[in-house]
Amino acid sequence: MPRRRQGAGVGPRDAKKRFGQHFLEPAWADKVIRAIDPKPDEVFVEIGPGPGALTRRLAERARAVIAYEIDRDLAAALEKSRPLNVGVIEGDFLDAHISLEAEPTAPSSLRVAGNLPYNVASPILFKLVSMYHGGVHFSDATVMLQREVADRLVARPGSKEYGVLSVLIQHSADVKRLVTLPPGAFRPPPKVQSALVRLRFHPVDPPVRDAAVFESLVQAVFTRRRKTLANALLAFPPAVRLRPAVALKAAELDGRRRPEMLTVAEFVRLADALTGDSR
Repeated sequence: MPRRRQGAGVGPRDAKKRFGQHFLEPAWADKVIRAIDPKPDEVFVEIGPGPGALTRRLAERARAVIAYEIDRDLAAALEKSRPLNVGVIEGDFLDAHISLEAEPTAPSSLRVAGNLPYNVASPILFKLVSMYHGGVHFSDATVMLQREVADRLVARPGSKEYGVLSVLIQHSADVKRLVTLPPGAFRPPPKVQSALVRLRFHPVDPPVRDAAVFESLVQAVFTRRRKTLANALLAFPPAVRLRPAVALKAAELDGRRRPEMLTVAEFVRLADALTGDSR
């Protein structure tokens, strides 16, 4: 078992399964920080700092770091050893409320970094998208997550990985895989590979008339991804203005196609058609 880092107060043996904790090794933290490339005028929101391997490297290069740690023991240890430009918040990032008015920084210099717990990676990504559209304009998020999730984030139409996560995240962000990390990059090592991914947020493209209908549509049809669109739409809630056949015609989509073949823009077109606003 590796020796505990002086000042951190915690080590790999302290990882808690219920939080999905796998701590980044220092040597890999150096590689990750090069990929993130922090600048002196940037403020980082870090999710899941753990013992602080990435936190300290961010603090050396960035203006400030706001670190969210759900584990009470890890948060307390990091608070004791933190650099002066690091603020530690004990709590679940999924419950976080970030106000730009409280931060001495322009929106363009607010970034996100983190080693996301495997068991909540997707909810955190959706939280970031929601916060961005709610006015917290993160320029990007560079995060570590399970490689399987990374594959879904960057998947293209027609691939087996393409699904709900692909469509909903790509509608709000450009996604790029930066680095693949082996199990040995973490302690304790996970059973799967991980990946470092960058999401560059942008206004929804193309814009959608009713976000709730769009999200419900994507989730519904991917439960029948191997069916034709015409059949898959039978899983869609009936509270829409147009019948599926009429909507497909209005969206200029062939009902014989499969949901997994549709681009993000085509999903938007179909959602708008279902609400009576074809383009």
